[in-house]
Amino acid sequence: MTDTKRWTLIAAILGSSIVFLDSTVTNVALPAIGRQLPATLVDVLEGQSFITNGYLLALSALLILAGALNDYYGRRRMFVIGLVGFGVFSTLCGLSPTIEFLIVFRVFQGAAGALLVPGSLSILTNSFSGEERGRVFGIWAGASAATTIFGPFLGGVLVDLVSWRAVFLINVPLIVLAVYATVRGVQESRDTEATGRFDWLGAFVIALAVGGLSFGAIRGQAQDWHDPLAFIALGVGAVATVVFPILMLRSSNPLVPPSLFRSRNFSVTNLSTLLIYGALYVVSFFFGLFLQGTVGYTATAAGLAGIPTSILLALFSTRFGSLAGRHGPRLFMAVGPAVMALGILWAARIPSGTGAWLLEANHPSTFVPPLGYIVDVLPAFILFGLGLTIMVAPLTTALMASVPGRNAGIGSAINNAISRVGPQLAGAVIFVAITASFYTGLASRVPGLDPNSPTIRSEISPLNPPAAGAAPDVARAAKEASTDAFHLAMYVAAGLLLAGAAVNAVGIQNEGAAAGETRVETQVAAS
Repeated sequence: MTDTKRWTLIAAILGSSIVFLDSTVTNVALPAIGRQLPATLVDVLEGQSFITNGYLLALSALLILAGALNDYYGRRRMFVIGLVGFGVFSTLCGLSPTIEFLIVFRVFQGAAGALLVPGSLSILTNSFSGEERGRVFGIWAGASAATTIFGPFLGGVLVDLVSWRAVFLINVPLIVLAVYATVRGVQESRDTEATGRFDWLGAFVIALAVGGLSFGAIRGQAQDWHDPLAFIALGVGAVATVVFPILMLRSSNPLVPPSLFRSRNFSVTNLSTLLIYGALYVVSFFFGLFLQGTVGYTATAAGLAGIPTSILLALFSTRFGSLAGRHGPRLFMAVGPAVMALGILWAARIPSGTGAWLLEANHPSTFVPPLGYIVDVLPAFILFGLGLTIMVAPLTTALMASVPGRNAGIGSAINNAISRVGPQLAGAVIFVAITASFYTGLASRVPGLDPNSPTIRSEISPLNPPAAGAAPDVARAAKEASTDAFHLAMYVAAGLLLAGAAVNAVGIQNEGAAAGETRVETQVAAS
C-alpha cells in the first residue's frame, strides 16, 4: 500500500470513528452532565435524552443529503467540511453553559457527522479496488468495532479523571489528525456526470422522511406510545417516504438516481441490511435489558458480556473482507447471518435462573464469570460475533461494488440510512409485541392481577426488576414473564437473520459470476 493510500485509509477511519465514538461515549457522561450542568427550559432527564437522540436524529435525517453532497460537490471537499464542522461543534459541546445549549450543539454535531460516514466509504471506494478494497473495508469495520469496545471505557475514564467536557474535547486532536491525513492522502473525486442544479427539494423531502420515521420511533418507544407527537412524526415520515420516489422519477436531476435500484446487488444488499440490522437492534436493546433487569448483572458485567463479539470483529473483519474481495461476497453474506441466528437461538434458551455476574468491587470473587455466563451467554455472543464478522465487511464490499464510483456517496448514504431508521422502526414494533407478551404472561402467573392497571404498569415493566417492596410471588412471576418476553425477542431476531441469509443466498451475485454470465450470453448471441 502506497503512502497516499495509507493516509487515505487513516483519514476515512478517523472520520467515521469519531462519529461512532460520539454515538456511544456520550452515554457514559450523561449522569455527570445531569448533575453538573443546569437546565432552565427542559427537565434534566428529558434533556439527557435529547442530548443523545438529537445527535442521532440529525445524523440519520441528513445522511442521504450528505451522500448526495459528497458526490455532487466533491468527496474530499465535503469530508473536510464535515471534519471541521464536527470539530467546531465538539468544542462548543465541551464549553456548553447549559443543557439547552448542549442539545443544540449536539444537533449540529450530528449534522456535520452525516457528511463523514458516507464520505469515508465513498472515498475508500474511489481509492481502492478488487481484493485490496475488501481488505480496507475489513479494516474500516474492525476500527468501528474497536470504537464500540473502547468508547464507553474511554468515556468513563475521561469523566472520572478529567470532566464530562473532555468527552467532547477529545475529538479535537483526532479531527486535526484526520484533516491532515485528508489533505495529505485523499484525492478529490466527484460525480463528473452530474449536471444542472442540486436537488434541494428532494433533499428536503428525504430529510422529512428519514427524520420523521426515526423521531417517531424513538419518541413513541420512549413515551410508551402515549405521546401523539410520535404518531404525527411517523405520519409525516410515511407520507414523505411515499412522495420521495415519485419525485425522483419526475425530476430531471434527482437526488437519488432511480437507476441505482436497477442493480440487483444494490437492491438485495439494502433489503438484507434492513432485515439483519433490524435483528442487531433487537439483540443490542433487549439483551442488555435482560441481563441487568432480569438476570441481575451489573451494568459493567453486562457491558463486558458482549465484548467477545467486538473482539472478533476487530480481529478478523479484515480477513473476511479480503476473502470477499477475492472470491465474491455471496457465500459470506449468506453464512454470516445464519451463524448469527444460531447464536441468538442459543440465547433464546437462557433460563431465568441463570447465574448473575455482579462484578462488585467489594466482592473480588465475583470477577470470575459464573457458570451461567459460560454456558448460557458466552456461546451466544461468540456465535453471534463470528457470524457478524463473517458478514459485515463482505456486505460493505457488495454494496459499494454495486454502484458506479460516481454514485459512491449516495449509495453508501442510502444503506446507512436504512441501517439506522429501519431497525428503529422494527424495534419499536417488536417492543409493543414484547410488552404485550410480558403483561399477558404476568397476569397468567398471578391470579387477580390486572396487567392494565396504571399502578402495575408503573411498578413492573418488561425485562426490568419490579419496584422495591413487590410481593415475592409477583417478583418471581415478573422474572419468568420477562424471560419469556426475551425469548420471543430472540426468536424474532433469529427469524430476521435467517430471512437476511436467505435473501443474500438467492439474490446476491458475485462479480465474477455476473461477468461470466454476460460473456456466455454474448457468445450465444454472436453464434
